[in-house]
Amino acid sequence: MTTPARRQYLRIKSEHEDAILLFRMGDFYETFDDDARIIARELEISLTSREFGSSSRVPLAGIPYHALESYLARLIRKGYKVAICEQTSESSRSQKGPVDREVVRVVTPGTIVEDSLLEGKANNYLSAAVTEGDFAGFAYVDITTSEYAATQIPIAELPVELARLSPAELLVPESSDPVDVDARTVVASVGDDSFDLEWATETLMRHFGVSSLEAFGCDRLPLATRAAGAVIDYLASTQRSAAAQLTTLRTYSTELHMVLDPQTRRNLELFEGGRWGDRSSSLLSALDRTRTPMGGRRLRAWVGQPLLDLSELNRRQDAVEWFHRSSLRRERVLALLDMVSDIQRLLNRIRGFGASPRDLVSLAASLEAAPHLKEILSEDEDACRVASLAEGIRDTTQVVALIRDAISDDPPLATGDGKVIRHGFSPEMDRVRDSARSAQQYIAQMESRERERTGIKSLKVGYNKVFGYYIEISNANLKMAPDDYVRRQTLVGGERFITPEMKEYESRILTAQDRMSDIESDLFRQVCSQVGEYAREIAATADAMADVDVFCSLAEVAARNGYIRPELSDSDAIRIRQGRHPVVERALGAGEFVPNDTELSCESGQLAIITGPNMAGKSTYIRQVAILALMAQIGSFVPAQSAEIGLVDRIFSRVGLQDDLALGQSTFMVEMVETASILNHATRRSLIILDEIGRGTSTFDGLAIARSVAEYIHSHPSLGCKTLFATHYHELTELADYLPRARNFNVAVSEDRGEIVFLRRIVPGGADRSYGIHVAKIAGMPAAVVNRAWEALGALEDAGGRPYSNGRSGSRRAAEHSKSAQLALIPMSSPALDELKRLDVASMTPIEAINKLYELQEQAKKVDT
Repeated sequence: MTTPARRQYLRIKSEHEDAILLFRMGDFYETFDDDARIIARELEISLTSREFGSSSRVPLAGIPYHALESYLARLIRKGYKVAICEQTSESSRSQKGPVDREVVRVVTPGTIVEDSLLEGKANNYLSAAVTEGDFAGFAYVDITTSEYAATQIPIAELPVELARLSPAELLVPESSDPVDVDARTVVASVGDDSFDLEWATETLMRHFGVSSLEAFGCDRLPLATRAAGAVIDYLASTQRSAAAQLTTLRTYSTELHMVLDPQTRRNLELFEGGRWGDRSSSLLSALDRTRTPMGGRRLRAWVGQPLLDLSELNRRQDAVEWFHRSSLRRERVLALLDMVSDIQRLLNRIRGFGASPRDLVSLAASLEAAPHLKEILSEDEDACRVASLAEGIRDTTQVVALIRDAISDDPPLATGDGKVIRHGFSPEMDRVRDSARSAQQYIAQMESRERERTGIKSLKVGYNKVFGYYIEISNANLKMAPDDYVRRQTLVGGERFITPEMKEYESRILTAQDRMSDIESDLFRQVCSQVGEYAREIAATADAMADVDVFCSLAEVAARNGYIRPELSDSDAIRIRQGRHPVVERALGAGEFVPNDTELSCESGQLAIITGPNMAGKSTYIRQVAILALMAQIGSFVPAQSAEIGLVDRIFSRVGLQDDLALGQSTFMVEMVETASILNHATRRSLIILDEIGRGTSTFDGLAIARSVAEYIHSHPSLGCKTLFATHYHELTELADYLPRARNFNVAVSEDRGEIVFLRRIVPGGADRSYGIHVAKIAGMPAAVVNRAWEALGALEDAGGRPYSNGRSGSRRAAEHSKSAQLALIPMSSPALDELKRLDVASMTPIEAINKLYELQEQAKKVDT
């Protein structure tokens, strides 16, 4: 037979079978059965057991309630869903059975609200996707900022949106096919009913209190509606308070922004750089000097979604230039932004009644900076460039006044002790607080009065949570205790007493404290509710502040590093003078990076064939051009002497070697898949960078593929787009002889008595050497390997092993040479080799094999000498 508490647990657990249930019992969150085994393993805590009634012992593992966030973070990062079950009544108030308990929230990777579990300058998105035919519906929400949007896109663009947003959690129908997502995204399958069009439409209309979705722009986007409805349905079962704060749905189109596929984001190192995904060596880190989390999130969004709208880009450039013109402006603005907290997330916590008193004080301090920012944005003659920013900052003085009047300057983290509400805000609160204080002062003075009355100099008045207020007398003075002293507790060295008078004042204090706690909690909720009434003004101000932060950050970076404003146009040309790679330049230090020019045009220099030594800078250069184009299309200044950027609709890249073992794809297969995707999706207005196409297979196959790809990009009617083609196949330089828009460039090298120096300069003309063995030497290859490589290279060159590329006849001659001129790295005939061929390896014991290997080695040594 089980106990009532066990039955209560099993009932609640049956409602949340897919989650780990943290069951509050006193000062601990307990888990039982399989949940206990899971958290004991994942959190590395002790697994014990407990007996419930006459039933067998049940596995048990628990965590202290005050340490919830740290343990919760570890479970969420491992992809678990956690249901938090709290006690909703006091045990003293429960007449029969266990205390009341209920699940107050279900925490999943996409529904985290704790600051300690969130990254300040990155959104934490919950998303949903549903596909039908050739299209997909996609929706996402950040419940900490109430950003909620949906779109309907071709199914091929769904991976691009997932890569752009990198959601923490993706909802998909149970019946859908597996979705390929980033390792950081947890995929959650939910019932198909959540994605039903009729159900989703009714869910959204009921949520927003409307009779049509036309106002939200999704009435003719059924797949977007289905995805958006699934998000609301999911939040209703996990985070009801968060769902209530979603007051609008934005539909958007991907046509207004540059599409960046996952490999391009990775290859350009937009958010993570280097081999190990180091964020400090990314483009974002080079541009981010924002002072607020809101600005950091805004800049991250811009970097991941460059614009195609020339007028909006000019507006952004005007704002950056306005800040760039005056260091004093930037200093004043930055000083104000240092006072600003994360208003968006503060507002959401306040509206959801999950804020602390200190959150309100932080909001007030942040909003106090707003009018000063507005003044700076409006005071100069050229303020027209930032007029929209100034207009976005709303009047929130009433909110600030409310908080300052209601909340003390340095409140505790929680309400209840009477120290949150400022004196003078509530007459009732003041009366109760004064009553409690008066009673406490009376008891505090009681010690001196009782010492005088009793003549006991060592008498003490004290307090503890178990017995309340008491008078303590040592054993030596017990005979002097008055008759009205009532014994309360016996100690080793004395006795504790209470008097009717003390009991009366204690009752007054406790009654006042209970009343004070209730009043303070009610007042705090009222203040939060009143602040929430200004949510629209506060949100608009936060949005404007985020933009100000980004523009000031971009201007500060430009001023520090000598960036210039690029000239943007709708032309098909990219002309850059003395361009620099922003991330590499920062790593090398001022003055160390070697700048280079770039001139690309669909009408003339459309295909740039770049040859030269390995490790000389070809990859850095081609990525540099792509990054500068991307920076220009987010509104940033660029590291160059001058730049004319014709807007590109997409940037494509194929850089580096990697495989996909999960899909059984080799490095070469991945290379070919990504290259095929580029050729199938690029347009005449795209920018393509290709690095070493064809190197994942044999020399002749690779050369043939590289050549055909270059010819296709140059000559296909739907392409002809600007392309930077870095290659170690020097034979491709011949393309410039018969492709009219192809141009040859190489990375200059200085060679002196066998030693080489990479000059990092891109100059016209083709290279005829790769200097690969030099690079191997620099990399630290053993001298024996390097020397043998020189011998092998000489033999290959003497045998005519260099592939020909003069048309088909050249290919045939190359094939003949490849068959007849193989380098014999192991001699084809020798006594040792002949004996090795005769060995019956299968019948030899290990010791016999070792002995025979030793004999063969000795024979080989004699041959060498």
